[in-house]
This record gives sequence, structure tokens and C-alpha cells, in this order.
Amino acid sequence: MPSAVDLHIHTTASDGSVTPEALPDLLRQRGITTFAITDHDTIDGAVAMLGHVPEGMRFIPGVEFSCESAAGKYHILGYGYRPDDPLLHAAIEEGRQLRRTKLTQRIAYLAKEHGIHFTEEETAWLYAQKSPAKPHLGKLLLGRGLSRTPEDMMGVLQTYVNPFKGGKDRIPVETAIRAIHHAGGIAVWAHPLGGEGHRHKPPEVFAPLLRDLLDAGIDGMECWYSRYSPQEITFLNQQAVENGLLISGGSDFHGSPKPGLVPGTLCTEACWPEAEELTLLQRL
Repeated sequence: MPSAVDLHIHTTASDGSVTPEALPDLLRQRGITTFAITDHDTIDGAVAMLGHVPEGMRFIPGVEFSCESAAGKYHILGYGYRPDDPLLHAAIEEGRQLRRTKLTQRIAYLAKEHGIHFTEEETAWLYAQKSPAKPHLGKLLLGRGLSRTPEDMMGVLQTYVNPFKGGKDRIPVETAIRAIHHAGGIAVWAHPLGGEGHRHKPPEVFAPLLRDLLDAGIDGMECWYSRYSPQEITFLNQQAVENGLLISGGSDFHGSPKPGLVPGTLCTEACWPEAEELTLLQRL
């Protein structure tokens, strides 16, 4: 059985394929009763869920910021915030504008390097997204038959989009953590060893990044993650305890853009945390 808790879920408010309205039924089918919506650089999906949580389920509003510092790049999750906080909205807007700028650069790259030109309708749809990201481009590319199968989102992105390395779409990590705290929320380092499709960090790479985030005021770590082995989870839990950090866990579910990430899967093997092991929940 999967975990009854999943604190890292994306919806159509950012780059997921499941709407906030349809999400609870999907999670209930998986036996999940406590969940968070953590869309990229937007809280629209989380706000839509507030006040509409089905009976018997616990919902925690979240957000995921793309961040950077002199030490490296991070994804920072925010939980339990006040959704009307002005500093939180300022950080979201900063991230949104960076995403739109990078979208423009990616569109230009596809035209120059691959001769791919989007129609006016396609371009308008891309810019209408609250949190435009690679899966939105991938959806249009798949519609043009540019992959071996109609479902090969990762393949089409790897071929046409990922080679573009320019642009900036990350806000300062201090900005994200300060905004989360100002809104009364808790800041958590998402997938600290690396997320879906990324090579996992060895301890010597992880350690300076952790020190950097501790200095910036991070509150917790996502120690349980769908792509981490039991050994990696044990290592992260030890690091969290030694540094006084809260422990969180999530699948990073996106739906069709990342089909391998299944709700409630918080480990690569059949091992699931008990709710009390996710100490973040005790603070929310």
C-alpha cells in the first residue's frame, strides 16, 4: 500500500495534468488522506482546494519555488502559509515573470534550432499559463508528432527543449524563505538529493548546500521522496535530525508529464513512513 500522506503534488495550476477539483478522488483511490498541493510558483491550485476538501481528508496549502544562491540551485516548498500575504505574492510574481521571460527564450530557441514555429493560438495559450513550464511546450510538441509515441513527454523534452540552457527562472533562495516565513508558513527543501531525471547528489555535494540553506533559515527537508532508496532516505532523516530540521515526504506527482511519479509513493521500494515520522505534520 502507498503512504496515506503525500505532501508534494502538482496540478493543472502549474505543470500537472490533474485539476485541483479531480485530485481528491484520485488520491482517495490510492488511500491518501493527507495531502498538499505544491504547484510551481503559484498558489492558485491550493487556494481552489481550500474550503472544498472532502470529508475525511486533510489538506495543507503549499507552493514550490524555483530558487538559487551562490552555492547552487534549489526547489523550496512552502506549507501552511496565509494565502493573502503580500510578500508571498511578491515572490510568486517575481518567479512568474522569470518563467515568462524564459518561455520567450525557449520559443525563440525552438524556432532557431529546430524550425518549430507556434501558431498565434498556441503562443497565446502558452502565455496564458500562470506558471509556464517545459511540459506546456512538450504538450504542443507531442501534438505535432515529434516523439516516438504520443505519451513520450520526457523524450520530446529531452530532444527539443532540455538542450537550451540559457535564461533565468529562479528567484533568490532567501527571497523564497523570507516570503514563506512572512506568510506564517514553513520552508522545506524539496528532493534535496535531486528530483526526477536528475543524478543524485553525493554527500560531498549535498553538505555545502545544506549549510547554505541552514544559513538562509530553512525549516525542513523532504527526506521521503518517490525516487529515493531506503538508504538515501535513512541518510536524509539522519541529517534532518542532526540539524534540527522537520521531516517531510512527497511523490512529486505531476500526472502525464511525469508518468513515473505515482501519488503516495515516497520511496523506491515498498517502505512507507508512518504519519508521526513526518514531523512537518506536527507543526501544521
